[in-house]
Amino acid sequence: MLTAAEDRQIKIIELLRLENFVALRMVAEQFDVSLATIRRDLDELEAAGLLRRTHGGAVGINQVALDISHDTRAVSYPAEKQAIAKVAAEMIEDGDTVLLDAGTTSFKVAQQLSPRQNLTLISNGLDIVGELTRSEIKNLYTIGGEYTATNRSFRGPLAEEFIRQFTVDKLILNVSSIELDRGVLCTSSPANASIQRSMIAISRRVIVVADHSKFTKSSLSVIADIEDVGAIITDSAARPIISETPENLRRKFIIAD
Repeated sequence: MLTAAEDRQIKIIELLRLENFVALRMVAEQFDVSLATIRRDLDELEAAGLLRRTHGGAVGINQVALDISHDTRAVSYPAEKQAIAKVAAEMIEDGDTVLLDAGTTSFKVAQQLSPRQNLTLISNGLDIVGELTRSEIKNLYTIGGEYTATNRSFRGPLAEEFIRQFTVDKLILNVSSIELDRGVLCTSSPANASIQRSMIAISRRVIVVADHSKFTKSSLSVIADIEDVGAIITDSAARPIISETPENLRRKFIIAD
């Protein structure tokens, strides 16, 4: 016979097979037990290697962000990315120099910015550059280097050397995952992390664009601490995930409804 705790923990794992994230308060209410009891359950399951604790809940232990194809990412969460892009574009002021990191959400931001002729835009994303050239943007710089088909971007030492020649007002940064328990932003490879750190180094303000799925994954390479960026724009589905994070991190988030 299973104990009540064992039965509850089995059901928590079953929930994580259906959902990327389970919130502490939601689980406590569902099983009609205290928050302290659920915290103890989650701690025991983490110690057994069955999940990973986060602020406010837990994610499945196998939620690892690998190099997902561009075509797959392009059709994921389109409405959420559009809402995020709209908010990001509203943060860009006339006369700004903006660096757009390659990625499907940054591409949505580029579409929002393409009618505005009073900006200077820079990007290492092939699709972003294509979108902006079709819009006949007057002030556009493209970053060359080693091409990678995964996110249709240019990276490597040549790209990083080119980036270091600029100073930009705003950086629109994509990430593979946001790990709230560690307070870090991550990506899938050291090569991606390296060029993104170069981008951060030349930017006066860093704006991360990330839908809620990025909070339920882990990734290989750390880009930066959350504390080091200006803002993280995400969608409303991330509310329960970030609701119990420390204030110094929570104040970084902007919800695009």
